[in-house]
Amino acid sequence: MNIIWHGQSFFEIAVKSQESDSGSIRIAIDPYNEEIGLRIPKVEANILLVSHQHNDSSNAKALTGNYFLIDNPGEYEIKDVFIKGIRAFHDQVEGKERGEVILYKIEAEKMRFCHLSNLGQKELSSEQLEQLGEVDILAIPIDGKVCLDAKGAAAVISQIEPRIVIPMHFKIPGLKNDFDDARNFLKVMGKEDLQPQPKLKITLKDLPKEETEVMLLTP
Repeated sequence: MNIIWHGQSFFEIAVKSQESDSGSIRIAIDPYNEEIGLRIPKVEANILLVSHQHNDSSNAKALTGNYFLIDNPGEYEIKDVFIKGIRAFHDQVEGKERGEVILYKIEAEKMRFCHLSNLGQKELSSEQLEQLGEVDILAIPIDGKVCLDAKGAAAVISQIEPRIVIPMHFKIPGLKNDFDDARNFLKVMGKEDLQPQPKLKITLKDLPKEETEVMLLTP
């Protein structure tokens, strides 16, 4: 599984196709509009996941390819990839301020990747946790303004207990939004000296066996 972060909540994931030894399935999640200050890269997708309709997460026109669009909760199976969408809230008042979002869990290559969208809840409910089940790789927002802050993200991570955590939706060069950067989150997680990487390439055997690891990606 190859995981690339393009800023905000926008991820590009490539997984091996069981139908072809050399082919791959490309999954895009929450492509943004350039109005937020970031330049959107060229991404071709087979599957597009949109977690909510804000301009930083729903720019489907930016992608190329004949992709299958998923923008509703439910269970889906496309090209040997199993996807589950779970309802959640963008704020701490059951969506009254910023509405709902969809948490996506992707299962492929015997691994489980979870994208928490622009989650604003202080914690996940027991029902949401049950629907999520076990998670190997977790992408979690940490902006401290419209989503979770560093301590809130750490609390949700403790609920889910993934093997790898990838922070997202935080301040990076070019972004117009006044968000927290990654420093507070890394401090809370005890990873102040973590060096960013351009992508995460991982197989089942590479997953950490004991403590949760933090992976800081750079667009």
